[in-house]
Amino acid sequence: RAPNCTTTTTTTTTMLAVAALTVLLSGQSALAFAPSRISNVLQSKDHRAVRKPSSGPLYLGDFFNFGKKEEEPEASLTDTVTDEEPEDEGFYDEDDPIEKIFGVFFGKKEKEPMGMKRFGQERFPEQYPAVLDEWADPVQEDDAEMASIRPLLKNTNLETRKLRLIYDANRDGWDPAVFHSKVDKQSGCVVLCTTRAGIKCGGYNPKGWVGYGEARGSIAAFLFILGGKYAKDGAPAIKLRKVGGPGLAQMDLPESGPQFSPDALVINMDQGNPRAARSKLGSYYERLPDGTNSLFGKDAGVQLKDLKVYNGVYEEGEYIPFTDAEPFALY
Repeated sequence: RAPNCTTTTTTTTTMLAVAALTVLLSGQSALAFAPSRISNVLQSKDHRAVRKPSSGPLYLGDFFNFGKKEEEPEASLTDTVTDEEPEDEGFYDEDDPIEKIFGVFFGKKEKEPMGMKRFGQERFPEQYPAVLDEWADPVQEDDAEMASIRPLLKNTNLETRKLRLIYDANRDGWDPAVFHSKVDKQSGCVVLCTTRAGIKCGGYNPKGWVGYGEARGSIAAFLFILGGKYAKDGAPAIKLRKVGGPGLAQMDLPESGPQFSPDALVINMDQGNPRAARSKLGSYYERLPDGTNSLFGKDAGVQLKDLKVYNGVYEEGEYIPFTDAEPFALY
């Protein structure tokens, strides 16, 4: 009597589904039930006989190898056992359930798929919030003031780049037009100001200014206070991260001086009172550890003694990032 093909196909399909589910839940322990191995068992005279599981990863192609005999790998002169670990060893996490599921069908995650390097903090540091407990190493060309702000630039585009002073309010003038003529389209910059009470503070603007009247966002932007009671355990400063996402990190208004968000650090350079600065923390940048909501301590507004802006030195012909408008920036 001819075998019922429909019944046999249904049984095989059911066993394949169970086998696939077992692989996802049990990992490598279920490799013995790959479809090519199941079909070999079904075709044997004694269905109770179970083959010894073979080692090796399970790939999607195994599901289409019904009834095919497993070919013995040919010996090769290059098949030698070495103690060297593969280049991607450790990049694929066997214990990660998501990687395990995708690994069953697509193989292990590669470090550089098709030769393309993966996105990460080392290659794109300013796609991540500012680091608070690591400090940049000194750069030989720094003067004393540059050396005071250099440690703050860890994991930024300026970490190892030479710095230059591009704007000094006492030298160039306390005027918004002059300010923008010096800083626009110069890429990321550090703002450093000193209050009449002696507080040295400022902020890092990763995307600089272009003077188009837009709000420029960056999750890597931060404010800082050099020294003082908030610099703990020998740290050179305290840094305050951007909060609430990258939006409104810098208000790039041609009629105003530097503005870190609408209220965190605002130096308008109004004609009648150009040295005035105000600060309100919490909405766009972190508050100080004790809850203080101003860079200037108990004062919401102060008068500045000086205001300077530093940026990085770029070689002739070198690409300078962030020198134009960014209407669709997401970081």
